[in-house]
Amino acid sequence: MPEFGQYMDLKSPIHSCDPRVKLLAVLAFSLIILDLNPTGLMLASGVVLAISWLAKIGIGSLFKSSRPVWPLLTMLFFIYVLFSPVNSIPLFSLAPIMISYEGLYLGVFQAGRFLLLILSASLLTMTTSLSDLTIGVEALLRPLRVIGISSHNIALMVGMAIRFIPALRIEMNNIQEAQLARGANLHPGSLKGNISRIIAIATPLTINILRRSDDLVEAMEARGYQAGSRTYLRQLVFSRSDYWALAIISFLFIICWMLGT
Repeated sequence: MPEFGQYMDLKSPIHSCDPRVKLLAVLAFSLIILDLNPTGLMLASGVVLAISWLAKIGIGSLFKSSRPVWPLLTMLFFIYVLFSPVNSIPLFSLAPIMISYEGLYLGVFQAGRFLLLILSASLLTMTTSLSDLTIGVEALLRPLRVIGISSHNIALMVGMAIRFIPALRIEMNNIQEAQLARGANLHPGSLKGNISRIIAIATPLTINILRRSDDLVEAMEARGYQAGSRTYLRQLVFSRSDYWALAIISFLFIICWMLGT
């Protein structure tokens, strides 16, 4: 099962597409999703599934890669279900909580909206290597040099953040396995036990994150890293297929926006 944010080295039209095209597409897609109604959201879902098929990434793998955010989506769903407007049509009540049709609708709709945002971002990282993603971010932000902002530093931070996502998940799994080997109970039923379990995992995880950060800084300093502009072995150049991909994606997004707003 691919980890969240993990690149999958496959041969597909999406993988070979210029990273700047994919970054612009995800940015535009994220902005459009926030303004879509249910019809538009279904059309946008179809676009995401079609791109996943073109990228040769199975739907199951795509959804499983988003597993770390499922608890957040579940919490978002219940927030809308439990705190919907009181004047909505009631479905049933669990005194003093009332579950309404509008609450269920808003819960499913908003959770689906954010799930689609996560899936589109996951598709970007699963079809774009970290080096290409860093180069693409720097190329898009290069005009910021006019106002004194280093596009390279921003791209480096984005690349490191994406690189640390699967590393942190692996680190957390290692900590849980080590605690289980020492007889720890990671599934207590009481609230106090759950808080203790979270603290028991969060404390060593935070220490390991800081240790990894120190090791990374020392490694960069040992290799003579200095802030400033960089040259790359591979220079990004738009090809004819990239222009076609940009035009097709723009057309699909315009259709989703026109029919879904």
